[in-house]
Amino acid sequence: MNWIVTLIVGAIVGWLASILMKTNAQMGVIANILVGIIGSSIGFWLAGVLGLSAGSPIVGWVIAVLGAAVLIFILKAVGVFK
Repeated sequence: MNWIVTLIVGAIVGWLASILMKTNAQMGVIANILVGIIGSSIGFWLAGVLGLSAGSPIVGWVIAVLGAAVLIFILKAVGVFK
């Protein structure tokens, strides 16, 4: 059951980040899931390095989406997305 929740949350986070970074038309469901899961991990890692914590669920979602946006930025820089 946890895997299903992870896939759904990853898809939502990846989709929101792709809208934020204007790559929504280039990404499918699988890309959204992967970017959401990996990007949210990056976001929470960066938040920990900066000494920030997700004190509420809303802050957790913001950190996850921003981390996914950072991942999309990196992918755009190496030429995966245009």
